[in-house]
Amino acid sequence: MAKLAGESTEECVTVSPEDIKRVKAFGFLHCKGTDRFNGRIITRNGKITAAESKCISEAAQKFGNGELAMTTRLTIEVQGIPYNQIEPFRAYVAQEGLYTGGTGSKVRPVVSCKGTTCQYGLIDTFALSEELHRRFFEGYSQVKLPHKFKIAVGGCPNNCVKPDLNDLGIIGQRAPQLDEDLCRGCTKCVTAAACPISASALSEGKLSFGDDCNSCGRCIGKCPFHALENGAAGYKIYIGGRWGKKTAEGHALSRRFTSEQEVYDVVEKAILLFREQGETGERFADTIARIGFDEVERQLLGNELLERKAEILGAELHLVGDATC
Repeated sequence: MAKLAGESTEECVTVSPEDIKRVKAFGFLHCKGTDRFNGRIITRNGKITAAESKCISEAAQKFGNGELAMTTRLTIEVQGIPYNQIEPFRAYVAQEGLYTGGTGSKVRPVVSCKGTTCQYGLIDTFALSEELHRRFFEGYSQVKLPHKFKIAVGGCPNNCVKPDLNDLGIIGQRAPQLDEDLCRGCTKCVTAAACPISASALSEGKLSFGDDCNSCGRCIGKCPFHALENGAAGYKIYIGGRWGKKTAEGHALSRRFTSEQEVYDVVEKAILLFREQGETGERFADTIARIGFDEVERQLLGNELLERKAEILGAELHLVGDATC
């Protein structure tokens, strides 16, 4: 049960530092001053089924203090689990295929916005993030990195999940493609008026787009003369973002990617580069700053890293990472 108002949360700590560290690797974070832990249950970018929700609620009542909390990585923390109930708790949630984790110097749970169902979504964010989860959160779960590596998927340039503040962020795109033969140069252009950031305007009797166009696709289909019916779908990828004691805004790669496979390849190459060329304890933003963005981009757009994948993954690197939460 949750504590009453004014009730002390302090109790004698009998769990050893070694055991606190050991269960942290399974996703159980120590509640300071107690023998209790918050257990992180992994979700698929924040989505769970009704049956999974029921199981988690039952586990919170049976093994924890009855309270749940969402983390910024869209995992669910069951709070107040006694140390001696950790294994029974894990076994209980495993009945619904649920498991704990999400800590350590490795790929962290992938997050996404609801661009799949959102009116502004340009890509299937759920499908993309679930495949990233399968390939890199699960598939790379034993791969040690210099530090944590966070991935976020945004459905459009609204950036609701802040992809550019993650180690690697993916943003859906739909670049307008104007048929100049159909553009009549209307003095009151409804297409230009539809742009939420005023990135398009009439120039010499034709609609044109400025460099600040972010390919949100909001103007497509607005022209009554069908001059702007199509847009080039794709993905924009940012690298080197971070949030915390030190912050950094990610930098966009120069290419717009047009297939999911290209996205998966770039993500994998970024992880391989970080593992091989990152120094233990530094975030990906620091690795990029030290090596240089241009050099990192060159490697991410080439194939050498994937060709050396087995060598990079087989190297004994970062045996003790630097992620503390």
